[in-house]
Amino acid sequence: MTRLPPLASCVLALAAIPVAVRAEIDPSKYAAPVKVACVGDSITQGHGAGGQPWPAQVGRLLGEAWEVKNYGISGTTLMNSGDSPYQKQNAFAAAKASQPDVVVIMLGTNDTKPQNWRNVEADYRKDYADLVQQFAELPSKPRIFLCYPPYIAKGGNWGINERDTKAQIPLIAALAKDKGLDVIDVHAALEGKDALIPDNVHPNAGGQAAIAGAIYTALTGKAVDTAAQ
Repeated sequence: MTRLPPLASCVLALAAIPVAVRAEIDPSKYAAPVKVACVGDSITQGHGAGGQPWPAQVGRLLGEAWEVKNYGISGTTLMNSGDSPYQKQNAFAAAKASQPDVVVIMLGTNDTKPQNWRNVEADYRKDYADLVQQFAELPSKPRIFLCYPPYIAKGGNWGINERDTKAQIPLIAALAKDKGLDVIDVHAALEGKDALIPDNVHPNAGGQAAIAGAIYTALTGKAVDTAAQ
């Protein structure tokens, strides 16, 4: 009998895990603007977005009752064994020091590079749990949202690929279920929209708008009013 490798077995077993989404965030319950820390890699930082990264677009959609800050750093990995771990960046310390009310994490794209992905079995789950825990332990007790990594178009680029991007989805779903966290399906927001991803990895301004829309809806429970944009 052919046996599946451990990760493949995990993907199949967890693929149908439902992820509960809690109530939307009500800024009227906060004494000051709701502080949102956007954690991620070059996609969050805005590479190829023409100055329109998704955190900036989300900030405009949310309005003055929210304060959205971009802590994205190009090339970073979720796994601490990766070639540029996010947890070793100054941006990580800055994100925690901001004492956010909300943390949106969108990492995993660079983890699909072969030199990083080889460590997924040993490191992915524990390093993601550690990242989450460090934010959860902040005095501000932020609400934490985990994003499925963005869709990778065609054959990908730089070793970044769609196959291993999709393999992360059930792992993130399981972690979110265990920790009682919210999930944002950024992958679905971009899937099949190859024209919005010119280099197959980094969304342009339109692709970033699709990400922003998914995140806005997750935070507020409202659809984006495209007529007002």
